[in-house]
Amino acid sequence: MRVLTALIAGLAFSSLPAAAQKADEPRTETVVRGLVNPWGMAFLPDGRALVTERPGRLKIVNLRTNTLSPPIPGLPPIAAQGQGGLLGLALDPDFATNRFVYLCFAEARDGGVGSSVFRGKLATNFAALEEGKVIFRQMPAGNTGRHFGCRLVFGRDGNLFITLGDRGNMEKEAQNLANQIGKVIRVTREGAVPPDNPFVNRPDARPEIWSY
Repeated sequence: MRVLTALIAGLAFSSLPAAAQKADEPRTETVVRGLVNPWGMAFLPDGRALVTERPGRLKIVNLRTNTLSPPIPGLPPIAAQGQGGLLGLALDPDFATNRFVYLCFAEARDGGVGSSVFRGKLATNFAALEEGKVIFRQMPAGNTGRHFGCRLVFGRDGNLFITLGDRGNMEKEAQNLANQIGKVIRVTREGAVPPDNPFVNRPDARPEIWSY
């Protein structure tokens, strides 16, 4: 996929005159070309969009000028293999004041490759991510290149939900509470375990798990 098409609730672009469109027809317009495997998108306060490319690049799309920024430096090493790479992203609920961006990516480590979440501060000139650190690592890592998953969504309480794929182990591991394979995870913005997570007091379960 090399074209980013905007089809987002509340944001529809049209290249046809209004009179030529039926009321129930979707309206689309190509706003930028040149992206390689665009995977995640988040809108900045000024209306531009941060976009991840799965091979390992973060860029800014200007929807007014239909232009694409150069890759933003400051990302961690990304293992772009199979279905893995640079995946979901989300802005901190207080981005306007703290400028934190959260990225989910495939990370090479002991035992193979696993999904991890990285937090960095977008520079005031939008030219780099600074003060970056990994706040979460899916355990265990695996040796397949499949089913990394990884969307990021903040809850109303400010905690971060992370969806994690089953890494191709569809038969049993998604139901195993002793690992994070195929689970929805809930952590704080720093990666800690919220005390009201449902399995936090179960010795046979990972306390980060929200649902499975």
